[in-house]
Amino acid sequence: MFKKILIANRGEIALRVIRTCKEMGISTVAVYSTADKNSLHVRFADEAVCIGPPKSSDSYLSIPRIMAAMEITNADAIHPGYGFLAENADFAEVCKEYGVKFIGPTPWMINQMGDKITAKETMIKAGVPVVPGSGGLVLDVAHARKVSKEIGYPVIMKATAGGGGKGMRVVWNEKDLEDLWHKARQEAKASFGNDGIYIEKFIEEPRHIEFQIVGDQHRTCSSLVRKECSIQRRHQKLLEESPSPFLDESLPE
Repeated sequence: MFKKILIANRGEIALRVIRTCKEMGISTVAVYSTADKNSLHVRFADEAVCIGPPKSSDSYLSIPRIMAAMEITNADAIHPGYGFLAENADFAEVCKEYGVKFIGPTPWMINQMGDKITAKETMIKAGVPVVPGSGGLVLDVAHARKVSKEIGYPVIMKATAGGGGKGMRVVWNEKDLEDLWHKARQEAKASFGNDGIYIEKFIEEPRHIEFQIVGDQHRTCSSLVRKECSIQRRHQKLLEESPSPFLDESLPE
C-alpha cells in the first residue's frame, strides 16, 4: 500500500484521486500552477506544491518540476490522472528510474498505445479495421492537402498525443485547411507538449462504442461494461449510456 501519492494533475481529476486516497487512508500531494493556487484540489490535499506559472508547458507538463515536487514531499507514487502527462512514456520511464511508482501503464505499453499513430499501427498489424487516414504524422500543409484530397473531405485532424478532444479540427473543404492545421498544432503543443498531427476521414453521425479494459502488473486483465457515448459536442463526451442500445447479445464480448 502506498503511503503518499502525488497527483500530477488539477481540478476535478485531482479531486477524484484525492477523495479515493482519503477513503483508503493514503496521504496526498497536490501540484498547482500559480493560476490554480486557490483551487479545490489544492485545498483538499494533505500537501500542495507550486510547480510554475499558468502556462501548462511550464507547470503541469514539466517533468522536472513534478519530479522535484515528488522529492521534496517524499511521495512514493505518482498518479497522472488523464490528459497532461498521463500518456507520456518518458514521464513513466523517469518515475521508474527514480524508484517512484507511476500509477498507470508501463512505458512500453504507453509507447504502443499512448501515441495514437503508434496505436493505430499496432491495431493494423493485429488485423483490426481502422478509419482511412494519413498512415502516419502529417509533415506540413502541403502533405495535409495531399492526404485530404486522397481520402476526400470532410477530414479530421488529430493530435497524436491528444486526449479530451484537444488538438482536433474538422476540415470540410480545402480553403479552410491551412488555418485549421495551424490551430490544431498550436492547441496540441500547448496541451500535450507535442504538436504532431495526423489526418483521418471524418465520419459523420458515428456510433461511438467503447469497451473498457482494465489490467494490472500481475497480468490480470478484464473487460468492463461496454459504453456508448450518446451525446457529443466538439468531440467531448457529455453523456454515456451503458450498455449501448445499438448492440445486441449476438456480438461476442
